[in-house]
Amino acid sequence: MAERGVPQHAVAERAGAERAVPGSGPSRAAAQGGTGRPTGRQRHDSKITVYISSDELLALEQLRLRLRADHALPVDRGRLVREAVAAMIGDFDALGEHSTLVRRLRDTS
Repeated sequence: MAERGVPQHAVAERAGAERAVPGSGPSRAAAQGGTGRPTGRQRHDSKITVYISSDELLALEQLRLRLRADHALPVDRGRLVREAVAAMIGDFDALGEHSTLVRRLRDTS
């Protein structure tokens, strides 16, 4: 059932996250076919919810697919967002007032 004012995909993602209780599913080795090799995925301590437009989501997904097709980089949307945040913070730390972030925020205010 959709929550009032919350996009359907956000409700579905939240429901999936609530079902994914650590220790309740198959072991990591079993999930990896019994090999015990790491998947490259990293567990994160904190979570935020960000609402974006349909166009922004489409652009993010197209970027993800281009990285996979053109550069053999199979990354998920969360990783793309974390990398973008890290790049934005690094740019701001290095350039301050002249950073891309400050310029873009000034342009939209």
